[in-house]
Amino acid sequence: MPGTFITFEGIDGSGKSTQLRLLNNFLRANGFNPLITREPGGTPVGLRLRAALLDATEEVDPLTELLVFAADRAQHVRRVIRPALESGQVVISDRYADATVAYQGAGRGFSPELIAEIVQLATEGLKPDLTVLFDVEIEESTNRTTRRSTGKSSSTKTGRDRLDIEDAEFHTRVRDAYLELARGEPERIKIVDASGPVEHTQERVKEVVVSFLKSRGHL
Repeated sequence: MPGTFITFEGIDGSGKSTQLRLLNNFLRANGFNPLITREPGGTPVGLRLRAALLDATEEVDPLTELLVFAADRAQHVRRVIRPALESGQVVISDRYADATVAYQGAGRGFSPELIAEIVQLATEGLKPDLTVLFDVEIEESTNRTTRRSTGKSSSTKTGRDRLDIEDAEFHTRVRDAYLELARGEPERIKIVDASGPVEHTQERVKEVVVSFLKSRGHL
């Protein structure tokens, strides 16, 4: 059986990382063991790149940011994702190439042509079979990242990284780009309203992902 590649996407504060953790717990409790990974940081090299990229005290040129994310992805695809898929595993990643389109393309203003070229180079054309896009209003995402940084959130992530502290206009461009991607690929990208309680969002995530895994013969 061929492997299946699923990605979770969304702006900072959308709750995607929390939802991935909860989904992983649910799947494992029911005897299913997917490979859970993330970008940046899905490999030992990626962990070091992640620390440099997201350090809020470090000024990183936008082109450097774009290329380092691409380097992280190339390592991730070749060393983790593709080998797992070739062995028939289900891989679920917290962010992937759509994040580059949204953050470095729309957010930083790089041309669609350059972004497409960089993404193709890093991924060798590997696309997710399913992408779950967690959508939330900018004001709510800002409130969540602020609560997270001050320790008033149940999230395990603390502090605000370099992308968290970008202004509302930046995050609006990123969100709009994600929604545009979803409109262009409705079969692959499924939007989940993440504005409500965590439990409600999780039920919708399970509906989308479990149904898809069953359709692929994994469950």
